[in-house]
Amino acid sequence: MMYTIIDVETTGQGNKVTEISIFKYDGTQIIDEFTSLVNPEAYIPDYITALTGIDNLMVANAPTFPEIANDVLAITENTIFVAHSVNFDYNVIRNEFKAIGIDFRRKKLCTVRLSRKLIPGHRSYSLGKICHALDIDINGRHRARGDAEATVILFEKLLNSEGSETVFNDFLKKTSKEATLPPHLPSSVFNDIPNEPGVYYFKNKKGKVIYVGKAKDLKKRVLGHFYDKTEKELNLCRETVDIDFELSGSELIALLMEDAAIKQYFPEYNQASKRNPKAYAIFSYEDRKGIIHLAYNTLKATPNPLLTFYNITDCRQFLESLCTQFELCPKYCHLQEGVTQCSHYKIKTCHGICLENEPIIEYNKRVQKSIKHVVENSKDFVIKQKGRHSEEEAFVLIKNSVYLGYGFIDRSEQITNYEALENYLIPQKDNVDVQKILRMQSKSSIAYLRSKSISLT
Repeated sequence: MMYTIIDVETTGQGNKVTEISIFKYDGTQIIDEFTSLVNPEAYIPDYITALTGIDNLMVANAPTFPEIANDVLAITENTIFVAHSVNFDYNVIRNEFKAIGIDFRRKKLCTVRLSRKLIPGHRSYSLGKICHALDIDINGRHRARGDAEATVILFEKLLNSEGSETVFNDFLKKTSKEATLPPHLPSSVFNDIPNEPGVYYFKNKKGKVIYVGKAKDLKKRVLGHFYDKTEKELNLCRETVDIDFELSGSELIALLMEDAAIKQYFPEYNQASKRNPKAYAIFSYEDRKGIIHLAYNTLKATPNPLLTFYNITDCRQFLESLCTQFELCPKYCHLQEGVTQCSHYKIKTCHGICLENEPIIEYNKRVQKSIKHVVENSKDFVIKQKGRHSEEEAFVLIKNSVYLGYGFIDRSEQITNYEALENYLIPQKDNVDVQKILRMQSKSSIAYLRSKSISLT
Protein backbone atom coordinates (compact mmCIF):
# COMPACT_ATOMS: atom_id res chain seq x y z
CA MET A 1 0.00 0.00 0.00
CA MET A 2 1.33 3.45 -0.91
CA TYR A 3 0.77 6.59 1.15
CA THR A 4 1.34 10.31 0.62
CA ILE A 5 1.78 12.17 3.90
CA ILE A 6 0.89 15.80 3.40
CA ASP A 7 0.85 19.16 5.17
CA VAL A 8 -0.21 22.56 3.84
CA GLU A 9 0.11 26.09 5.15
CA THR A 10 -2.58 28.57 4.10
CA THR A 11 -3.62 32.21 4.17
CA GLY A 12 -6.11 31.50 6.96
CA GLN A 13 -9.22 33.28 5.72
CA GLY A 14 -10.03 31.79 2.33
CA ASN A 15 -7.54 28.95 2.98
CA LYS A 16 -5.42 29.48 -0.13
CA VAL A 17 -2.24 27.37 -0.09
CA THR A 18 1.02 29.19 0.71
CA GLU A 19 3.20 26.09 1.13
CA ILE A 20 2.79 22.37 0.50
CA SER A 21 4.91 19.36 1.42
CA ILE A 22 4.22 15.78 0.30
CA PHE A 23 6.20 12.68 1.29
CA LYS A 24 5.50 9.49 -0.64
CA TYR A 25 5.86 6.55 1.76
CA ASP A 26 5.65 2.84 0.94
CA GLY A 27 5.12 1.63 4.49
CA THR A 28 8.83 1.24 5.12
CA GLN A 29 10.61 4.28 3.76
CA ILE A 30 10.16 7.61 1.98
CA ILE A 31 10.53 7.09 -1.78
CA ASP A 32 9.68 10.57 -3.09
CA GLU A 33 9.10 14.12 -1.92
CA PHE A 34 7.50 17.29 -3.28
CA THR A 35 7.81 20.53 -1.28
CA SER A 36 7.17 24.05 -2.52
CA LEU A 37 6.15 27.52 -1.48
CA VAL A 38 3.00 28.57 -3.33
CA ASN A 39 1.87 32.03 -4.42
CA PRO A 40 -1.72 32.13 -3.11
CA GLU A 41 -2.56 35.17 -5.26
CA ALA A 42 -4.12 36.53 -2.08
CA TYR A 43 -2.91 38.59 0.88
CA ILE A 44 -1.26 36.72 3.77
CA PRO A 45 -2.43 38.33 7.05
CA ASP A 46 0.11 39.35 9.69
CA TYR A 47 -1.17 36.80 12.22
CA ILE A 48 -0.52 33.99 9.73
CA THR A 49 2.98 35.31 9.07
CA ALA A 50 3.60 35.42 12.84
CA LEU A 51 2.56 31.75 13.08
CA THR A 52 4.28 30.30 9.99
CA GLY A 53 6.98 32.82 9.13
CA ILE A 54 5.65 32.92 5.56
CA ASP A 55 5.05 36.47 4.33
CA ASN A 56 3.86 38.03 1.09
CA LEU A 57 7.41 38.74 -0.11
CA MET A 58 8.48 35.09 0.30
CA VAL A 59 5.74 33.81 -2.01
CA ALA A 60 5.83 36.66 -4.55
CA ASN A 61 7.94 34.67 -7.04
CA ALA A 62 6.70 31.19 -6.00
CA PRO A 63 4.61 29.11 -8.43
CA THR A 64 0.81 29.38 -8.19
CA PHE A 65 -1.21 26.28 -7.40
CA PRO A 66 -2.25 25.72 -11.04
CA GLU A 67 1.47 25.65 -11.90
CA ILE A 68 2.18 22.82 -9.41
CA ALA A 69 -1.13 20.99 -9.86
CA ASN A 70 0.34 18.30 -12.13
CA ASP A 71 3.15 17.61 -9.63
CA VAL A 72 0.58 17.15 -6.83
CA LEU A 73 -1.59 14.89 -9.00
CA ALA A 74 1.38 12.77 -10.06
CA ILE A 75 2.86 12.16 -6.61
CA THR A 76 -0.52 11.40 -4.98
CA GLU A 77 -1.86 9.17 -7.77
CA ASN A 78 -2.88 5.70 -6.49
CA THR A 79 -1.91 6.60 -2.92
CA ILE A 80 -3.76 7.09 0.32
CA PHE A 81 -3.85 10.74 1.42
CA VAL A 82 -2.56 11.00 5.03
CA ALA A 83 -2.49 14.10 7.22
CA HIS A 84 -2.89 15.24 10.81
CA SER A 85 -6.54 16.41 10.90
CA VAL A 86 -6.86 15.11 7.36
CA ASN A 87 -10.14 16.79 6.47
CA PHE A 88 -8.53 20.24 6.62
CA ASP A 89 -5.55 19.51 4.35
CA TYR A 90 -7.59 17.30 2.02
CA ASN A 91 -10.34 19.88 1.53
CA VAL A 92 -7.91 22.77 1.08
CA ILE A 93 -6.20 20.86 -1.74
CA ARG A 94 -9.48 19.61 -3.18
CA ASN A 95 -10.82 23.19 -3.31
CA GLU A 96 -7.65 24.39 -5.07
CA PHE A 97 -8.18 21.70 -7.72
CA LYS A 98 -11.89 22.49 -7.96
CA ALA A 99 -11.02 26.12 -8.78
CA ILE A 100 -9.15 24.91 -11.89
CA GLY A 101 -11.81 22.40 -12.92
CA ILE A 102 -10.24 19.19 -11.58
CA ASP A 103 -12.13 16.76 -9.34
CA PHE A 104 -9.44 15.62 -6.85
CA ARG A 105 -10.38 12.43 -4.98
CA ARG A 106 -8.18 10.16 -2.88
CA LYS A 107 -8.75 7.70 -0.07
CA LYS A 108 -7.67 9.33 3.19
CA LEU A 109 -6.46 8.58 6.70
CA CYS A 110 -6.26 10.90 9.69
CA THR A 111 -3.30 10.53 12.06
CA VAL A 112 -5.26 12.27 14.83
CA ARG A 113 -8.03 9.67 14.75
CA LEU A 114 -5.58 6.81 14.24
CA SER A 115 -3.59 8.04 17.26
CA ARG A 116 -6.70 8.19 19.42
CA LYS A 117 -7.47 4.59 18.50
CA LEU A 118 -4.00 3.02 18.55
CA ILE A 119 -2.26 5.04 21.28
CA PRO A 120 -5.08 6.14 23.61
CA GLY A 121 -4.70 8.00 26.90
CA HIS A 122 -2.91 11.19 25.81
CA ARG A 123 -4.31 14.52 27.01
CA SER A 124 -3.91 16.16 23.61
CA TYR A 125 -3.54 14.86 20.07
CA SER A 126 -2.44 18.10 18.44
CA LEU A 127 0.65 17.51 16.33
CA GLY A 128 2.93 19.46 18.66
CA LYS A 129 1.68 17.76 21.84
CA ILE A 130 1.56 14.18 20.54
CA CYS A 131 5.01 14.49 18.94
CA HIS A 132 6.42 15.85 22.21
CA ALA A 133 4.83 12.94 24.13
CA LEU A 134 6.35 10.40 21.68
CA ASP A 135 9.77 12.12 21.50
CA ILE A 136 9.35 13.06 17.84
CA ASP A 137 11.31 16.18 16.90
CA ILE A 138 9.66 18.72 14.62
CA ASN A 139 12.24 20.64 12.65
CA GLY A 140 10.23 23.66 11.56
CA ARG A 141 6.88 23.78 13.38
CA HIS A 142 4.05 25.36 11.36
CA ARG A 143 6.04 24.97 8.16
CA ALA A 144 4.75 22.41 5.69
CA ARG A 145 7.93 20.31 5.41
CA GLY A 146 8.65 20.22 9.15
CA ASP A 147 5.10 19.22 10.07
CA ALA A 148 4.82 16.68 7.23
CA GLU A 149 8.16 15.05 8.12
CA ALA A 150 7.08 14.72 11.78
CA THR A 151 3.76 13.25 10.62
CA VAL A 152 5.70 10.61 8.63
CA ILE A 153 7.46 9.48 11.82
CA LEU A 154 4.17 9.47 13.75
CA PHE A 155 2.48 7.53 10.93
CA GLU A 156 5.27 4.94 10.95
CA LYS A 157 4.76 4.41 14.71
CA LEU A 158 1.02 4.00 14.16
CA LEU A 159 1.58 1.57 11.30
CA ASN A 160 3.77 -0.57 13.55
CA SER A 161 1.42 -0.42 16.55
CA GLU A 162 -0.35 -3.54 17.82
CA GLY A 163 -3.67 -4.05 16.07
CA SER A 164 -2.88 -1.46 13.39
CA GLU A 165 -3.86 -3.68 10.45
CA THR A 166 -7.44 -4.06 11.68
CA VAL A 167 -7.75 -0.36 12.58
CA PHE A 168 -6.32 0.80 9.23
CA ASN A 169 -8.63 -1.52 7.30
CA ASP A 170 -11.66 -0.34 9.29
CA PHE A 171 -10.78 3.32 8.69
CA LEU A 172 -10.33 2.75 4.95
CA LYS A 173 -13.70 1.07 4.44
CA LYS A 174 -16.04 3.17 2.31
CA THR A 175 -18.74 2.85 4.97
CA SER A 176 -16.41 4.07 7.75
CA LYS A 177 -17.22 7.47 9.20
CA GLU A 178 -13.90 7.69 11.06
CA ALA A 179 -12.19 9.95 8.51
CA THR A 180 -15.31 12.11 8.29
CA LEU A 181 -15.68 12.89 12.01
CA PRO A 182 -13.87 15.91 13.47
CA PRO A 183 -10.40 14.80 14.56
CA HIS A 184 -10.89 15.67 18.24
CA LEU A 185 -14.36 14.13 18.55
CA PRO A 186 -14.40 10.61 20.04
CA SER A 187 -16.37 8.09 17.95
CA SER A 188 -18.31 7.07 21.07
CA VAL A 189 -19.80 10.58 21.35
CA PHE A 190 -21.11 10.47 17.78
CA ASN A 191 -22.33 6.87 18.14
CA ASP A 192 -24.46 7.84 21.17
CA ILE A 193 -26.46 10.39 19.15
CA PRO A 194 -29.88 8.91 18.26
CA ASN A 195 -31.85 9.08 14.98
CA GLU A 196 -34.61 11.13 16.66
CA PRO A 197 -35.85 14.75 16.70
CA GLY A 198 -34.12 17.22 18.98
CA VAL A 199 -31.43 19.86 19.36
CA TYR A 200 -27.68 19.38 19.41
CA TYR A 201 -24.82 21.40 20.88
CA PHE A 202 -21.29 21.48 19.42
CA LYS A 203 -18.73 22.26 22.15
CA ASN A 204 -15.06 23.26 22.00
CA LYS A 205 -12.23 22.03 24.23
CA LYS A 206 -13.24 24.53 26.96
CA GLY A 207 -16.77 23.11 27.05
CA LYS A 208 -18.21 26.26 25.48
CA VAL A 209 -21.19 25.84 23.14
CA ILE A 210 -20.05 27.06 19.71
CA TYR A 211 -23.02 25.89 17.62
CA VAL A 212 -26.64 24.91 18.23
CA GLY A 213 -28.83 23.15 15.68
CA LYS A 214 -32.12 21.27 15.46
CA ALA A 215 -33.09 18.22 13.44
CA LYS A 216 -35.79 15.65 12.72
CA ASP A 217 -32.97 13.10 12.76
CA LEU A 218 -30.14 14.19 15.07
CA LYS A 219 -27.48 11.71 13.93
CA LYS A 220 -28.11 12.30 10.23
CA ARG A 221 -28.02 16.10 10.62
CA VAL A 222 -24.86 16.10 12.76
CA LEU A 223 -23.12 13.86 10.22
CA GLY A 224 -24.15 16.33 7.51
CA HIS A 225 -21.93 18.98 9.15
CA PHE A 226 -18.92 16.70 8.77
CA TYR A 227 -19.56 16.18 5.05
CA ASP A 228 -20.00 19.91 4.39
CA LYS A 229 -16.78 21.33 2.94
CA THR A 230 -17.43 25.06 3.30
CA GLU A 231 -14.83 27.05 5.21
CA LYS A 232 -17.24 27.79 8.06
CA GLU A 233 -18.10 24.10 8.53
CA LEU A 234 -14.46 23.03 8.34
CA ASN A 235 -13.54 25.53 11.07
CA LEU A 236 -16.52 24.46 13.19
CA CYS A 237 -15.56 20.78 12.92
CA ARG A 238 -11.91 21.46 13.76
CA GLU A 239 -12.97 23.13 17.03
CA THR A 240 -15.57 20.52 18.02
CA VAL A 241 -14.48 18.09 20.74
CA ASP A 242 -17.88 17.17 22.20
CA ILE A 243 -21.55 17.10 21.20
CA ASP A 244 -24.52 17.19 23.58
CA PHE A 245 -28.13 16.71 22.55
CA GLU A 246 -31.68 16.94 23.91
CA LEU A 247 -34.64 15.04 22.51
CA SER A 248 -37.74 17.04 21.59
CA GLY A 249 -40.19 14.46 20.27
CA SER A 250 -41.20 16.74 17.38
CA GLU A 251 -39.73 19.20 14.91
CA LEU A 252 -41.84 22.11 16.25
CA ILE A 253 -40.52 21.76 19.79
CA ALA A 254 -37.01 21.27 18.40
CA LEU A 255 -37.33 24.63 16.62
CA LEU A 256 -38.47 26.31 19.84
CA MET A 257 -35.69 24.66 21.86
CA GLU A 258 -33.10 25.71 19.26
CA ASP A 259 -34.22 29.36 19.35
CA ALA A 260 -34.06 29.47 23.15
CA ALA A 261 -30.61 27.83 23.22
CA ILE A 262 -29.15 30.24 20.65
CA LYS A 263 -30.37 33.21 22.66
CA GLN A 264 -28.98 31.67 25.85
CA TYR A 265 -25.50 30.71 24.60
CA PHE A 266 -24.91 33.14 21.68
CA PRO A 267 -22.78 30.50 19.87
CA GLU A 268 -20.14 32.02 17.58
CA TYR A 269 -21.06 29.81 14.62
CA ASN A 270 -24.78 30.63 14.72
CA GLN A 271 -25.63 33.73 12.72
CA ALA A 272 -29.44 33.82 12.90
CA SER A 273 -31.75 34.21 15.91
CA LYS A 274 -29.17 35.73 18.27
CA ARG A 275 -31.17 38.93 18.59
CA ASN A 276 -33.49 39.38 21.53
CA PRO A 277 -35.70 42.19 20.26
CA LYS A 278 -37.55 44.57 22.55
CA ALA A 279 -41.18 43.68 23.15
CA TYR A 280 -44.02 46.22 23.28
CA ALA A 281 -47.52 45.91 24.68
CA ILE A 282 -50.88 47.67 24.61
CA PHE A 283 -52.55 48.34 27.96
CA SER A 284 -55.35 50.46 29.42
CA TYR A 285 -55.67 52.77 32.43
CA GLU A 286 -58.13 55.33 33.82
CA ASP A 287 -57.06 58.95 34.43
CA ARG A 288 -58.21 61.38 37.14
CA LYS A 289 -61.16 62.50 35.03
CA GLY A 290 -62.34 58.91 34.72
CA ILE A 291 -61.41 58.65 31.00
CA ILE A 292 -60.08 55.20 29.99
CA HIS A 293 -56.88 55.45 27.94
CA LEU A 294 -55.38 52.91 25.58
CA ALA A 295 -51.59 53.18 25.49
CA TYR A 296 -48.45 51.27 24.63
CA ASN A 297 -45.03 50.89 26.18
CA THR A 298 -42.23 48.36 26.44
CA LEU A 299 -43.50 45.05 27.75
CA LYS A 300 -41.32 45.31 30.87
CA ALA A 301 -42.93 48.64 31.78
CA THR A 302 -46.49 47.58 30.95
CA PRO A 303 -48.99 46.71 33.71
CA ASN A 304 -51.48 43.99 32.69
CA PRO A 305 -50.70 43.90 28.94
CA LEU A 306 -53.63 43.32 26.59
CA LEU A 307 -51.54 42.34 23.57
CA THR A 308 -47.80 41.96 22.90
CA PHE A 309 -45.81 42.98 19.82
CA TYR A 310 -42.16 42.66 18.80
CA ASN A 311 -42.13 45.67 16.52
CA ILE A 312 -43.14 49.18 17.59
CA THR A 313 -44.59 49.92 14.13
CA ASP A 314 -46.90 46.90 14.35
CA CYS A 315 -47.92 48.01 17.84
CA ARG A 316 -48.84 51.54 16.71
CA GLN A 317 -50.62 50.31 13.60
CA PHE A 318 -52.77 47.94 15.65
CA LEU A 319 -53.63 50.75 18.05
CA GLU A 320 -54.52 52.98 15.09
CA SER A 321 -56.84 50.27 13.73
CA LEU A 322 -58.58 49.98 17.12
CA CYS A 323 -58.90 53.74 17.32
CA THR A 324 -60.54 53.86 13.87
CA GLN A 325 -62.74 50.78 14.31
CA PHE A 326 -64.21 51.89 17.64
CA GLU A 327 -64.16 55.64 16.89
CA LEU A 328 -61.78 56.49 19.72
CA CYS A 329 -59.71 59.61 20.28
CA PRO A 330 -56.07 59.54 19.03
CA LYS A 331 -55.05 61.70 21.99
CA TYR A 332 -56.45 59.20 24.53
CA CYS A 333 -54.98 56.30 22.55
CA HIS A 334 -51.56 57.99 22.89
CA LEU A 335 -51.11 58.24 19.15
CA GLN A 336 -50.64 61.97 19.71
CA GLU A 337 -48.75 63.29 22.71
CA GLY A 338 -48.63 66.81 24.17
CA VAL A 339 -51.77 68.10 22.41
CA THR A 340 -54.87 69.69 23.96
CA GLN A 341 -57.11 68.20 21.27
CA CYS A 342 -56.59 65.50 18.69
CA SER A 343 -55.66 66.39 15.11
CA HIS A 344 -54.44 63.09 13.70
CA TYR A 345 -53.52 63.15 10.00
CA LYS A 346 -55.40 59.92 9.29
CA ILE A 347 -57.90 59.20 12.07
CA LYS A 348 -60.91 61.57 11.95
CA THR A 349 -63.46 59.53 13.91
CA CYS A 350 -63.13 61.17 17.36
CA HIS A 351 -66.55 62.24 18.78
CA GLY A 352 -64.99 65.13 20.72
CA ILE A 353 -64.00 63.65 24.07
CA CYS A 354 -60.77 65.70 23.90
CA LEU A 355 -62.89 68.90 23.53
CA GLU A 356 -65.27 67.82 26.31
CA ASN A 357 -68.02 67.57 23.67
CA GLU A 358 -68.81 63.93 24.49
CA PRO A 359 -69.83 62.43 27.86
CA ILE A 360 -67.05 60.39 29.44
CA ILE A 361 -69.42 57.47 30.08
CA GLU A 362 -70.25 57.20 26.35
CA TYR A 363 -66.62 57.36 25.32
CA ASN A 364 -65.60 54.74 27.91
CA LYS A 365 -68.27 52.34 26.58
CA ARG A 366 -66.51 52.29 23.20
CA VAL A 367 -63.08 51.87 24.84
CA GLN A 368 -64.42 48.91 26.84
CA LYS A 369 -65.80 47.40 23.63
CA SER A 370 -62.38 47.70 22.02
CA ILE A 371 -60.72 46.03 25.03
CA LYS A 372 -63.28 43.21 24.91
CA HIS A 373 -62.56 42.82 21.20
CA VAL A 374 -58.81 42.48 21.87
CA VAL A 375 -59.32 39.96 24.68
CA GLU A 376 -61.82 37.83 22.76
CA ASN A 377 -59.56 37.69 19.72
CA SER A 378 -56.49 36.78 21.71
CA LYS A 379 -55.55 33.17 21.22
CA ASP A 380 -55.41 30.75 24.14
CA PHE A 381 -54.58 27.26 22.92
CA VAL A 382 -52.45 24.20 23.31
CA ILE A 383 -50.62 22.58 20.40
CA LYS A 384 -50.29 18.88 21.07
CA GLN A 385 -47.12 17.18 19.84
CA LYS A 386 -45.47 13.76 19.93
CA GLY A 387 -43.53 13.01 23.09
CA ARG A 388 -39.94 11.86 23.33
CA HIS A 389 -41.11 8.25 23.71
CA SER A 390 -44.33 6.26 23.23
CA GLU A 391 -45.59 6.78 26.79
CA GLU A 392 -45.37 10.57 26.62
CA GLU A 393 -47.10 13.51 24.95
CA ALA A 394 -45.72 17.00 24.44
CA PHE A 395 -47.43 20.39 24.23
CA VAL A 396 -46.81 24.02 23.35
CA LEU A 397 -48.78 26.56 25.41
CA ILE A 398 -49.97 29.92 24.03
CA LYS A 399 -52.02 32.14 26.34
CA ASN A 400 -53.42 35.53 25.34
CA SER A 401 -51.43 35.16 22.09
CA VAL A 402 -48.19 34.93 24.12
CA TYR A 403 -45.97 31.83 23.92
CA LEU A 404 -45.37 30.55 27.45
CA GLY A 405 -43.25 27.48 26.70
CA TYR A 406 -43.51 23.75 26.12
CA GLY A 407 -43.70 20.64 28.25
CA PHE A 408 -43.90 16.86 28.37
CA ILE A 409 -46.64 14.81 30.07
CA ASP A 410 -47.01 11.10 30.74
CA ARG A 411 -49.96 9.70 28.75
CA SER A 412 -51.53 8.37 31.95
CA GLU A 413 -52.01 11.90 33.37
CA GLN A 414 -55.47 13.53 33.13
CA ILE A 415 -55.21 17.23 32.25
CA THR A 416 -58.43 19.27 32.34
CA ASN A 417 -57.37 22.90 32.91
CA TYR A 418 -54.56 25.42 32.56
CA GLU A 419 -53.46 25.09 36.17
CA ALA A 420 -52.81 21.36 35.81
CA LEU A 421 -51.03 21.88 32.49
CA GLU A 422 -48.75 24.58 33.87
CA ASN A 423 -47.35 22.09 36.40
CA TYR A 424 -45.56 20.43 33.47
CA LEU A 425 -44.62 23.62 31.63
CA ILE A 426 -40.97 24.39 30.89
CA PRO A 427 -41.27 28.20 30.81
CA GLN A 428 -39.74 30.03 27.84
CA LYS A 429 -39.56 33.62 26.65
CA ASP A 430 -41.71 34.82 23.79
CA ASN A 431 -40.01 36.75 20.99
CA VAL A 432 -40.33 37.67 17.33
CA ASP A 433 -38.49 34.52 16.17
CA VAL A 434 -40.80 32.26 18.20
CA GLN A 435 -43.83 34.04 16.75
CA LYS A 436 -42.48 33.37 13.24
CA ILE A 437 -42.02 29.69 14.09
CA LEU A 438 -45.60 29.44 15.37
CA ARG A 439 -46.97 31.38 12.36
CA MET A 440 -45.13 29.04 9.97
CA GLN A 441 -46.63 26.08 11.80
CA SER A 442 -50.16 27.44 11.43
CA LYS A 443 -49.65 28.53 7.80
CA SER A 444 -48.22 25.19 6.79
CA SER A 445 -51.24 23.31 8.10
CA ILE A 446 -54.24 25.15 9.55
CA ALA A 447 -56.18 21.88 9.73
CA TYR A 448 -53.38 20.29 11.74
CA LEU A 449 -53.51 23.07 14.32
CA ARG A 450 -57.27 22.85 14.61
CA SER A 451 -57.25 19.10 15.03
CA LYS A 452 -54.33 19.08 17.45
CA SER A 453 -55.25 22.14 19.56
CA ILE A 454 -57.41 22.12 22.65
CA SER A 455 -59.09 25.40 23.50
CA LEU A 456 -58.91 26.11 27.22
CA THR A 457 -61.01 29.28 27.21
